[in-house]
Amino acid sequence: MSGEAASTPKLYAIIRIRGRVDVHPDVEYTLKLLRLHRKHHLVLYPSTLPGIDRMLHKAKDWITWGEIDRETLIELLRRRGRIPGDKPLTDDYVNKALGLTGGIEELADKLMAGEIMLHKLYDKNKKKWIIKPVFRLHPPRGGFRGSIKKPYGAGGELGYRGAAINELIKRML
Repeated sequence: MSGEAASTPKLYAIIRIRGRVDVHPDVEYTLKLLRLHRKHHLVLYPSTLPGIDRMLHKAKDWITWGEIDRETLIELLRRRGRIPGDKPLTDDYVNKALGLTGGIEELADKLMAGEIMLHKLYDKNKKKWIIKPVFRLHPPRGGFRGSIKKPYGAGGELGYRGAAINELIKRML
């Protein structure tokens, strides 16, 4: 059983919660590598990416993360996905640019399976992203439930939160 769980990669949704003031240089560099330059930005990385766990642990006092589910991922791609020119992501664009006939739903399935990674969709010839890997979100509706200076397990918002990340993402769309 454990072999089956290990073979199924998880897709982490990582959100920067805290701002840019008083960040230690090592943490700032880690956030830069994760492409989390501003508050309320979200990135998607597979759990199988080498070093991702160490990066998350290093920046745990500035970010929150968890496993995103398929429905939330589809809604995120439809409402906040962007292409070059800051235009919204559409089924037609996904069909044309990536050759996926199922549109955004098929893109979400491939992201969940680890077959496609958004941070790898860069066209070196045109020097631009096919799909932008960073999602800009609103602050959460109703505000944060706890302090943004405490870990999630202690009644705050920071660190690993598992499947509860989906509820936060839906409030931030």
